[in-house]
Amino acid sequence: MSVETLTFGCRLNTFESEVMKDQAKQAGLDDVIIVNSCAVTQEAVRQTRQGIRKARRENPNAKIIVTGCAAQTDAEGFAQMGEVDLVMGNAEKMKAETYQGLKFGIGGNSKILVDDIMSVKETAGHLIEGMDGRARAFVQVQNGCDHRCTFCIIPYGRGPSRSVPMGVVVDQIKKLADNGVGEVVLTGVDITSYGPDLPGKPTLGKLTQQILTHVPQLKRLRISSIDSIEADEALMEALRSEQRLMPHLHLSLQSGDNMILKRMKRRHLREDTINFVNEARALRPDMVFGADIIAGFPTETDEMFANSMKIIEECDLTYLHVFPYSIRPGTPAAKMPQVDKAIAKARAKKLRVAGEKQHEAFLARQMGETHSVLIERDGIGRTEQFAPIMIEGTEPGQILQAIVTGVGEHGLIGAPIEQVA
Repeated sequence: MSVETLTFGCRLNTFESEVMKDQAKQAGLDDVIIVNSCAVTQEAVRQTRQGIRKARRENPNAKIIVTGCAAQTDAEGFAQMGEVDLVMGNAEKMKAETYQGLKFGIGGNSKILVDDIMSVKETAGHLIEGMDGRARAFVQVQNGCDHRCTFCIIPYGRGPSRSVPMGVVVDQIKKLADNGVGEVVLTGVDITSYGPDLPGKPTLGKLTQQILTHVPQLKRLRISSIDSIEADEALMEALRSEQRLMPHLHLSLQSGDNMILKRMKRRHLREDTINFVNEARALRPDMVFGADIIAGFPTETDEMFANSMKIIEECDLTYLHVFPYSIRPGTPAAKMPQVDKAIAKARAKKLRVAGEKQHEAFLARQMGETHSVLIERDGIGRTEQFAPIMIEGTEPGQILQAIVTGVGEHGLIGAPIEQVA
């Protein structure tokens, strides 16, 4: 029996692809390729379509199911592709019953299985026994988004914000830790909005504290991308007091200029980000930060762009995920005065170069330092601050104390001090 997945986009998609593969196999599907699409940029959509065509060329007899955010927001467009057998919505893809008795090509509208995502009110917890071997697993704690940033189509692909109950999350992480998973990553679409739809209105910080308290056997807990303006006091306290919470956060920054942030309809100003970074480092001196930044947002001037360049150093960002602005039809930003694409592309390149310099400087500062390292695959792991490190003779799942002996083309080079787990 063959079920394969082709995944584009975020960590949540990576997690969901594993869930879909498992559900499709349990339903007895055979010779199926599930394409989990991304809609965050036009380039992501283009890559999805390109991936579908390649999958069909290489697997002429397979059934191709397309799902994910691009499929949710443009079901008709993907259904018109001759390579596609079924378009499945973001809500439907996570339900085991969707795959039971699934038939292809029967009925006038059978090629599209997509309902109104905005009517979905709950998110179920799904357990994946392990990803990246036994090293790391993702746990979805939240889905959807209630915010309406002017550039973003994702709320229309994911629906309203909804949270997985704390007890379900804790039970899942207990099982993963008991099965030898070394690190769990909390993931979602907007995970700092976790909780207001649940009884008692818990927060991401409260969830984090509950996990660390009730799963003492968990060695490492990592939080994926956050909106720093929503970080609550309990989360900051967890950063201060709990070494098992990894000192690396990826910020949904988007711009370093206040006027652009307002036109994006973001809820923070550049000063808020700087204050958050400084507060977090005061609580946890070894904290490092990455960030998403959009280059060439509509109306962005050279002076506005310069503020995005400056905030990289002001916050000492070490990992950048840079997007040149991409028009998403149906969003308010699509109607704003546009920046020339060549200018946006050039600005994105400058941001990436600045980010690479920051990352290189960060790696250089690690020389001679000792780090706890989780080995992800043979000889390659990550420090607590998510820096890649090569340590020969190690196996996936090990957690080692290692000293940094050099910096190579792909990250740090280290030598083990002792095996601690």
